[in-house]
Amino acid sequence: MRYTLSLCFLLLILSCKTRTKPDPRSITITSVEVKETISYLASDELKGRYAGSEGIDKAASFIENQFKSYDVKSYFETYRDHFKINNLDAFNVVGFIEGTDKDLKDEVIILGAHYDHIGYGNGIKKHGGRLTDEDVMANGANDNASGTAAVLAVAKYFSTKKNNKRSIMFALFSAEEMGLLGSKHLAEKLKAENLNLYTMINFEMIGVPLIDRDYQAFVSGYDLSNMADKMNEYAGSHLIGFSDIAKKYNLFKQSDNFAFYEEFKLPCQTISSCDLTNYDYYHHVDDETDELDYEFMVSLINKTILAIEKMSNTPTKEIVMYESE
Repeated sequence: MRYTLSLCFLLLILSCKTRTKPDPRSITITSVEVKETISYLASDELKGRYAGSEGIDKAASFIENQFKSYDVKSYFETYRDHFKINNLDAFNVVGFIEGTDKDLKDEVIILGAHYDHIGYGNGIKKHGGRLTDEDVMANGANDNASGTAAVLAVAKYFSTKKNNKRSIMFALFSAEEMGLLGSKHLAEKLKAENLNLYTMINFEMIGVPLIDRDYQAFVSGYDLSNMADKMNEYAGSHLIGFSDIAKKYNLFKQSDNFAFYEEFKLPCQTISSCDLTNYDYYHHVDDETDELDYEFMVSLINKTILAIEKMSNTPTKEIVMYESE
């Protein structure tokens, strides 16, 4: 009897260990971790993350440390991809997960977002931003700590799953607010290196839901490729839709996807849930952490992950540009 009880006790311990071990098949991103990322990036400590500032250096270090904790490698010699803006030192932050397939790993999916914002005080006014009597700090929670948090969440997911046959690059851009300069630099650099790009997906302002839509986000340049249709197919839901406002204001050319489209002439588009009809704080000091909907955001991120996972594993490149008429 004593041996039987000891054996049962041992089996119970082993069973508990098995149950507590993370199951890679059930990995999801939580609203808590997304909020923690955004709360730091949009904190007063970073002073609006203006390109070339001490605040954006802290933001870059945070992103680097996240990549390191996930075991996401740097694409270049270091995570920082340096470039100059006149005499100003600026840098993108670039991570990389190599694909698992010996042939498909040469094809690269880029997931991007800009991590800079418009700073504080007179810097806000220079970018057409709005101050209040009580606040002069543009923390940029939705624009674009939210997109940065999405890229980091996807990086964490794939670093754990390790099931992407194609390689995935994670690019966080600086100097977007100065005229898309960080993405322009990286796109030109990768084109010169003959990167075998499959597609580029950019995340921009995903912190609040759209109003009265039957989809969660829109994709800029909707009519240029089958990106939306394929992502909906891969996700198994009506995840991505068309925004009249995005087309009216040609948002396709207003974010970091555009430089990659210009260089590669491939599907390079932005996912967003904010077309300026559903958020009053664009370039406003009230673009704060507590204005965002984290349950919505994590739902969008997790569904998008499903689409990217499928995208990274199809035998052929299924996302293509439509032929121009």
